[in-house]
Amino acid sequence: MLNAVFHITVARIRDLPADSHAEVAFAGRSNAGKSSAINTLCNHKRLAFVSKMPGRTQHLNFFRVDSGCFLVDLPGYGFARAPKEQKHEWQALIGGYLANRPQLAGLVMIMDIRHPLTELDRSLLDWFRPAGRPVHVLLSKADKLARGAALETLRQVRAALREAGLDASVQLFSSLKRIGVDEAEAVVRGWLALDKKNPAQGEGAG
Repeated sequence: MLNAVFHITVARIRDLPADSHAEVAFAGRSNAGKSSAINTLCNHKRLAFVSKMPGRTQHLNFFRVDSGCFLVDLPGYGFARAPKEQKHEWQALIGGYLANRPQLAGLVMIMDIRHPLTELDRSLLDWFRPAGRPVHVLLSKADKLARGAALETLRQVRAALREAGLDASVQLFSSLKRIGVDEAEAVVRGWLALDKKNPAQGEGAG
């Protein structure tokens, strides 16, 4: 498991950690299970805040997993009940971070397997494309579908991303049933080069 501890909450681009060498960002619609995914990958129940009212993450939350290596929880999009002016502030924060952060090694996108590739998901992917960083998609709540239906959705999403020319990998994921946890952790570890720093931790994809 990733051993993460809360480091800092950032509301302005100028306050991003200066001692960071590599970061993996997590993005997704507010009700897609983003916080649950982070908690599961870190084997922690309350590391990232899980709310019954989606859209509560309003800033960039940094979790340190190693010296100079961080997971970054981005504000959820598309659901939060907030004034339009505040939403614009969030968008500027997310946009400025994703477009200009040199330490960003990759983006993990969480999509509800029952509603993948929404218009907002596609917009973020199209916007993120020029950054030239890899994307790994977690089709969350995979336990909500029968195995055959889940695999068919996985195939369709992979095909759609490939057709769009995106550098993206896709997998099934469930925080509740712990489906795909090892595979997702291996991707994050690879991006942060954690296994090179400490070969004794992690055993790759499941």
